[in-house]
Amino acid sequence: MNAAAVPETSPPSSELASGPASSKKGQILAWAAWDWGSAAFNAVMTTFVFTVYLTSNAFGGEDTASAALGTALAVAGLAIALLAPVTGQRSDAGGRRKLWLGVNTAATAVLTALCFFVFPEPGFLLLGVSLIALGNVFFEFAGVNYNAMLAQISTPRNIGKVSGFGWGMGYLGGIVALLLVLQLFVQPSFEWFGSSTEDSLNIRLVAVFSALWFFVFALPVLLTVPEVRIRKDTASLGFFASYRLLLRRIAAIYRTSPHTIFFLLSSAIFRDGLAAVFTFGGVIAAGTFGFELKDVIFFAIFGNVVAAAGAIVGGFLDDRIGPKAVIVLSLIGLLIAGTVILVLGNGDYDFFGYQWAGSTTFWVFGLLLCLFVGPAQSSSRAYLARLAPEGESGELFGLYATTGRAVSFLAPSLFTLCITIAAPFVEEGGAQRWGILGIMVVLLAGLLVILPVKPPSKTAIAVVPSK
Repeated sequence: MNAAAVPETSPPSSELASGPASSKKGQILAWAAWDWGSAAFNAVMTTFVFTVYLTSNAFGGEDTASAALGTALAVAGLAIALLAPVTGQRSDAGGRRKLWLGVNTAATAVLTALCFFVFPEPGFLLLGVSLIALGNVFFEFAGVNYNAMLAQISTPRNIGKVSGFGWGMGYLGGIVALLLVLQLFVQPSFEWFGSSTEDSLNIRLVAVFSALWFFVFALPVLLTVPEVRIRKDTASLGFFASYRLLLRRIAAIYRTSPHTIFFLLSSAIFRDGLAAVFTFGGVIAAGTFGFELKDVIFFAIFGNVVAAAGAIVGGFLDDRIGPKAVIVLSLIGLLIAGTVILVLGNGDYDFFGYQWAGSTTFWVFGLLLCLFVGPAQSSSRAYLARLAPEGESGELFGLYATTGRAVSFLAPSLFTLCITIAAPFVEEGGAQRWGILGIMVVLLAGLLVILPVKPPSKTAIAVVPSK
């Protein structure tokens, strides 16, 4: 990584710098509402409720179901890597960034609702993990366009705070959604047909609730934030021609802003580890630490409070010390907390006369994991938005999704591999704990790779010529 290859100053050509002098609060709130609504898919479906249901004994055993879920998510990651490269480019070129955000959000909501038909029998495991995996594909496509909008609604002075506010709203939305799920379905406060546990009706109805929650709170951004201009130079390109143009642009970005490419590669690794922390967090809480579903949800509520605080504080720090410093500090915190969970496991210990239970280990250090995930995610998005060329944010965030998903098989695969390797040497159900090791390896690799990457203040704008 030759520092001499990067100009000392960046031309004022980023989409962010060309925006309005002051951000519109209404657009920021509408944009953040999508994050609030997306918590129904992230927190309820893929982290704390539905994947916990899918990896229960009803679907053939915790270890088997966990491995199936990991495999399905790994396949989804490979599919995204193959399909996402030109998603942002084509939405930018056609002036359809908002349109495709709506289409992919609706597809995610529909797939979420279809999880209602996943009955608690081993024969429905394939359907369940397939719907979750496919939902992740469309959710990632929606995220490309959603993240690209960050440059439309923020300025160089507040982009860190706006990004952190969005993540914070997502976590807070998760709290409200989880509380409603707990009170209406898991531990209902009153008797109604949705509280029936026959054939896990209450959990299957959670999927319908999550689909409606996401769809409703996605509407404000579609009604408020304006569409981007059509770029006539690339709007008429065919699908495969778009890939050829993409390769030429990657080469151009490397020539004009090599550390943008270096960041994309490094963030791909650590973001996969961050996603795995939430994807498998609820699964590990239930399978390794013996949490009941209601306990998982209680932990999720507290975890989202901590994560929201971390994201918001991280956003303020981002605007002061820079996104790279926030990312590095967050990854170090994640590695420390995750290692303690792995080493202590669900054992009971006596520390200087204090009885430390396994559940306490997960509560304390699991919440620390939540604290550090938000700032790393938020600052990663803000880092790239600072370097987005005017009118090219979607394409650059398309590369962001592509590089991320190109390696998104890493954490699920290592999670599954570690479980598989450990299974012959531990008691039944004890192998799942070692999946944590796979996640920690990915986070460590991401930290080591990002250390030499320059912060955006010392990196040139990623110029991407149209032809």
